[in-house]
Amino acid sequence: MTLITESKTAQTDAPILGVLAERWSPRAYSSEPIDETKLASALEAARWSPSGGNSQPWRFIVARRGSEAFEKIAASLAPFNQVWAPTASVLLVGLYTELRDQAGKLRNTVFYDLGQAMAHLSVQAHHDGLHVHQMTGFDADALAASFELPADVKPFVVATLGTVGSPDDLGEALAERERQPRTRLSRAEIELVNE
Repeated sequence: MTLITESKTAQTDAPILGVLAERWSPRAYSSEPIDETKLASALEAARWSPSGGNSQPWRFIVARRGSEAFEKIAASLAPFNQVWAPTASVLLVGLYTELRDQAGKLRNTVFYDLGQAMAHLSVQAHHDGLHVHQMTGFDADALAASFELPADVKPFVVATLGTVGSPDDLGEALAERERQPRTRLSRAEIELVNE
């Protein structure tokens, strides 16, 4: 079995925490069940992430491979994601609650807040030896219907969680994609102003 975790460490222009430099989003997962303690820690990190006005608008559906909930989530995935994502130990849906201000307008921090929660979850998971791959390639309406979600709770992202596996198990095209080096825009491209 060929693992590629070492080659995925980011080559940064400035020092960053190892857990951030080493974090990446695999498509190849091992078949072992999730470590429940590590999963609990990842969810706890999400719970303690910051949010606008401490509103905590995030919710999660956590589904382990083999469960009915896992099959419902897998069925909602885009065809490309259905090829690889069901090999993960856990499929997790990140949802947001529609919070409205006093005028009835949707608070625009809910997406940012859910993103913060997912970021905290993924960093904690990686620190503990798990990997997370977030994706938006899924049918949110079908997913909401399959879980009979309240109208004000909306699926926004699906993530895989598990222990990284071998890209050799993915088939040739996906394995090649998995082995590609990580890339990012340069700091000059993302820093519009830096005075």
